[in-house]
Amino acid sequence: MAMAKIKKGDTVVVLAGKDKGKTGEVTRVDPKADKVVVSGVNVRVRHSKPTQADPQGGKKPFEAPLHISNVAVADPKTGKPTRVRIETKDGKKVRVAAKSGEKIDG
Repeated sequence: MAMAKIKKGDTVVVLAGKDKGKTGEVTRVDPKADKVVVSGVNVRVRHSKPTQADPQGGKKPFEAPLHISNVAVADPKTGKPTRVRIETKDGKKVRVAAKSGEKIDG
């Protein structure tokens, strides 16, 4: 299996859609569906009826998943979107920002 280019905890920039340009942290990755959930981005509202567990009900905001192609890792130096390259250093695979050559901690 290849090394993941975007992982949970990465800071990413949204490249397309209504939240284009926003930056946030990846909270969940679904590799099978090629989706990521980014905190504070693509916030939707679910309307729920009152139940015994939640007597209040009402509008509940939640972050909907984005397709992985619509986000890019933020460069650690500049914060701008960059592609990720995987290099081998000391026998270990390391993710590197393509623009700056900076190592991405992950």
